Amino acid sequence: MDRVGNVFANLKLNQKFTLAIMLIVVMPMVGFSIFLYQNISKNTLQQSASELGNQVKEDYGTMQSIVEFSNMSAQSFLGNQALKDMLLRLKDHEEIRTEDYIAFNRDDIALLERLVNSNPYLYQVRVYADSNTFPEMIPILYHGDRVYDFPWGEDYEPGKWQIDYADDSVTHLMALINDAEDDYGNKIGTIETAVSMDEFFPDMYRGGERVWSCFVSADGQVAADDRAASESPWKEAAARMAARTEQPPKEMEMKNITLEGEPVIWVSQPVKELSGTYIRVASIKDQMNRLAAYKNQLLLILLVIFLCLALVVNSVVKVLLRKFYHMLLVVRKVQEGDLAQRVSNPGSDEMGEMSTQFNKMLDHIQILMKENINREVLIKNTEIKALQNQINAHFIYNVLEAVKMMAEINEEYEISDSVTALGELLRYGMKWTSSDVTIRQEVEYIKNYIQLMNLRYDYTIGLSINIPDHIYEQQIPKMSLQPIVENAICHGIEETEEDSVIYIKAVCHEKDYDIEITDSGKGMDEQQIALLKRKVSGEIEVSGGSGNGIGLKNVQDRIHIRFGESYGLHFASREGCYTKVSVRLPYSAAHIPEDSGTFGGTEKEKGIEEKRDEDAVDCGR
Repeated sequence: MDRVGNVFANLKLNQKFTLAIMLIVVMPMVGFSIFLYQNISKNTLQQSASELGNQVKEDYGTMQSIVEFSNMSAQSFLGNQALKDMLLRLKDHEEIRTEDYIAFNRDDIALLERLVNSNPYLYQVRVYADSNTFPEMIPILYHGDRVYDFPWGEDYEPGKWQIDYADDSVTHLMALINDAEDDYGNKIGTIETAVSMDEFFPDMYRGGERVWSCFVSADGQVAADDRAASESPWKEAAARMAARTEQPPKEMEMKNITLEGEPVIWVSQPVKELSGTYIRVASIKDQMNRLAAYKNQLLLILLVIFLCLALVVNSVVKVLLRKFYHMLLVVRKVQEGDLAQRVSNPGSDEMGEMSTQFNKMLDHIQILMKENINREVLIKNTEIKALQNQINAHFIYNVLEAVKMMAEINEEYEISDSVTALGELLRYGMKWTSSDVTIRQEVEYIKNYIQLMNLRYDYTIGLSINIPDHIYEQQIPKMSLQPIVENAICHGIEETEEDSVIYIKAVCHEKDYDIEITDSGKGMDEQQIALLKRKVSGEIEVSGGSGNGIGLKNVQDRIHIRFGESYGLHFASREGCYTKVSVRLPYSAAHIPEDSGTFGGTEKEKGIEEKRDEDAVDCGR
């Protein structure tokens, strides 16, 4: 290691730069090449898996369609009253005339046969009567003993599918088996709704050099094309692995595994209707071979680039070193404290760009130093102004207290109460020790605000409050409800010039609650409501001024910042009747109610009777 260090120390400066730059440039190139190769490999495998998954999804869609059509066909047979009557007569060994057999065969059996033929997925629907003494009506009605010609005849479970059996014509069948019952639930026959497995599993029996499919039932039985499984060792290994499947997946799964040394993609699709799993396996050996060839090509290209780059970098470094020493001289003068120094004529090459950025950095440092000085001055001025405001606030409180005492001495109690309300209003507005307050504090502020508003008008604004006790302790951003009340007075009640009421109600939910503020003002039509919603949501830009919704938008924005986009304001109104603004808020962690579905305390102001919702508003004026 020391010897390598000595060799590097004895190199010329341009050689050191060349070696360093080569390491800096080549290492990211190698890393990027590795990343590129891995990304291409990943995308190739994902594409193969996606294609295989889409094929399985398409097959599963076909399966579901066949199951649905089979169920519909079975229900059509089970619901055919003429068939049920005939099966019941056969079970009771009733003597049936030849004319009845002929008529039944001509009318009902022919109808059922047409139903089967009209379904492209069905192989056959066969009904097995609990009797062996009647003339069979092929291909629909058969003797009951024929059930035992099939492997499922002894112990089938009604309503379940039987997988992979054969009859005289088709070697791979599957069927939905149902019991035909009379009106009292007694078995009178068996209905076999059969489909060809070639139709149900379209890719299972087609074979293929690089793919293999099977179906594994809940009891571990594997249905597959034995010829396809014997084409290559990995398919035999896949068949053995499928037979060992114990727990079917809850949804489609895909994984990359190796079978007999060959990489494959394994896709498992649960088929709930059949209580089993459809498995499709595809070899990706060809894709992996192509990726290996691509990796070799990439390594060769990197080697050529490395050699060419070494020659170019060595030449460029020799040119750049002239400007390097000039920049080094400027750096030393800056270190001595001369921030006015700049690199002259930096040029447009890489070293020139570095010199330009160095000049910009010095400019930025000078600007930051100046801004830092200005910031310190601003902080000091702010502290002085804050102290002045505090002194002014105490002065205002003292003056209001003196006016209140004078009013009480002169028995002007209305003036005294108004001064008290004004003092509380100012105290609440100037005291910003915390950005959050309780709903109780906000409601007290609204009470004082309403009291002062009633001094301005010839009519009376009443306040009805219905809020549970536990909601009073919830935390909300300060001044979240008062702007809504102010908006209700200025734009809803003030223009009516009549005695009005503002209702404040809490509606509790499981995880959050609403504060509903309803006024009995002039209301709004649908266009006005839509315009207000667009302003509050920010779809329409609003600016300062009365009646443009900026107050409500500020409330909405603060609630979104504090609690998230799922909370905020909702509006409802009826022109000439009322306007309701609902504020959706979450429960505070420390005040989650045990029963959020009930109301707690109720307060009423100015003798206004409590009303439950907007129906309380008099819409008849």
